[in-house]
Amino acid sequence: MAAYKPLLNAVLKAPKTTLVLALVLAAIGFYPVNKIGSEFIPPLDEGDLMYMPTTYPGISIGKAREILQQTDKLIASVPEVESVFGKVGRADTATDPAPLTMIETFIQLKPKSQWREGMTTEKLKKELDNLVKFPGLTNAWVMPIKTRIDMLATGIKTPVGIKVAGPKLSEIQKIGEQIEVILKDLPGTASVYSERVAGGRYIKVDINREKAARYGLNIADVQQVVATAIGGMNVTETVEGQERYPVNLRYPQDYRDSPEELKLLPIVTPNGQRIALADVAHVFIEDGPPGIKSENARINGWSLIDIEGSDIGSYVERAQQALHEQLELPAGYSITWAGQYEYMERAKAKLSYVLPLTLAIIVVLLYLNFRSFIEVAMIMLTLPLAMIGGIWLMYLEGFNFSVAVGVGFIALAGVAVEIGVIMLVYLNQAYRDAKAQSAQFTVTELRQAIINGAGLRVRPVMMTVATIIIGLLPVLYGTGTGSEVMSRIAAPMVGGMLSAIVLTLLVLPALYFLWRKRYL
Repeated sequence: MAAYKPLLNAVLKAPKTTLVLALVLAAIGFYPVNKIGSEFIPPLDEGDLMYMPTTYPGISIGKAREILQQTDKLIASVPEVESVFGKVGRADTATDPAPLTMIETFIQLKPKSQWREGMTTEKLKKELDNLVKFPGLTNAWVMPIKTRIDMLATGIKTPVGIKVAGPKLSEIQKIGEQIEVILKDLPGTASVYSERVAGGRYIKVDINREKAARYGLNIADVQQVVATAIGGMNVTETVEGQERYPVNLRYPQDYRDSPEELKLLPIVTPNGQRIALADVAHVFIEDGPPGIKSENARINGWSLIDIEGSDIGSYVERAQQALHEQLELPAGYSITWAGQYEYMERAKAKLSYVLPLTLAIIVVLLYLNFRSFIEVAMIMLTLPLAMIGGIWLMYLEGFNFSVAVGVGFIALAGVAVEIGVIMLVYLNQAYRDAKAQSAQFTVTELRQAIINGAGLRVRPVMMTVATIIIGLLPVLYGTGTGSEVMSRIAAPMVGGMLSAIVLTLLVLPALYFLWRKRYL
């Protein structure tokens, strides 16, 4: 405190030099901006993991079950894993249209106190990814809750997705395969898989009307046999107390597990003849779409991209550049980016008018208080210096720009302006008192008045800054679920308060001195 007045006296003797140094520091201070990535919300560590690999379409139920069992055994062999539960296919509900190609395995982890020394969630993901490797299986290690929310909102289960839209499924699949090849070796790509929208396999029963008529059968008779033998038919219902269960009857699996066996399905004609299905129908395998997605009245095919070692914003910029240079879209086809990147773009669009609106409100409130555009400009021009500390702390901590960081900077702007207002009020008061007591107000008296006015604010400013920093340090370096978001909000405040001390105690008095000196 005692050293502040001599320091401020030295600053006021060379105010222009101080402002030049402040501008140089501001220019250097914004150096890390281009080196900080961007994301929607920092990845939350929910404590558990979900393994969501994707296979190629046409996989059989037996093979899907085999892959599920093998992956579960490999995952369970990792010491940090408490339990593993996987599922394949979909439940009888419209809210979870999961095909056989999508496996979902919920991995419950042990408490971190029981993990191996030095093990982190990211290292655990890499170890699991290196352990679970199967041909035709594209891995994705995600957080359970966040992924479910993302899938409900955008349909994309990975951080980044690409939706290819166009009129023909075959062409959409070709474009997706090209995207897969282009992005596979792009830095930051953990895995990339483009849906084979035209790669499904179907068993088709093409009934020959003439042959069926020779045996006295019509189309409905043959279809009834196929539906009952393969799909099954409810023949009765059993009652167990208040519970009722349908009883479904169909042929054993050995009679219907291949096209060759289906051709031998027995059919009894109205005349009592016993014939095979192949006698009246052609049974064969046909290619077709495993599922058809559409958005905005256009057919879609999706590419799922999992990233590692890179933020979403920087990765998408590199990927867009690579696709622009190497991918040629036919006429009538387009690609759109989805997933968390879609959220990030929406948030960026909102912040693009929320931040200017916040600054505009601050300017209006300052003008209503001071009734002077020059004083308002002095406070607003010093705001960039308050941001320097927050930017550098984010850079050193390895944080990316996100919605949480934007909220932190908005809060920092409010606090920094508040401290600057209090300092400016005391400088004005000291200036008026000194001018009223002097017959001929000189530069020396102006300098002394500013020193006296600023000196009265040293303790309150230091107490305000210290209180904010001490209060937010536990939030900044805290651990636990949700701490990732809170630390991003706290970082701009903690770092910004450190540079705000310089802003308020040195730069603002120097600006005030140069302004008042012009009228002497």
